[in-house]
Amino acid sequence: SSGINAEYGGVLDENRMKLDYVLGLKTEDFLERRLQTQVFKLGLAKSIHHARVLIRQKHIRVRKQVVNIPSFIVRLDAQKHIDIAINSAYGSGREGRVKRKRMRAGAGGAGDNDEDED
Repeated sequence: SSGINAEYGGVLDENRMKLDYVLGLKTEDFLERRLQTQVFKLGLAKSIHHARVLIRQKHIRVRKQVVNIPSFIVRLDAQKHIDIAINSAYGSGREGRVKRKRMRAGAGGAGDNDEDED
């Protein structure tokens, strides 16, 4: 039965791997598995459109891999591993371009010791 699960990208639970369930799959079931939808449903994005932008701008990872394809089909076992990318400005990565620029301007030539703090 794991062969069927591999073919259908982990859309169904293990206890629903009967042929009747596979034939009963609807388009909505596959659309629910898209990374774009999952990011929105997990609350990482404010809207489905915001989710798409976050994914395209490489702010989202699945496990340790940064994924920038909104139509990426998330398997059930990988669903709980969707998170903000490690090097993203939204996560614990370095600040964004504008914030770094304002910090430098606020320093007023006191030294450029805040650069290259990766």
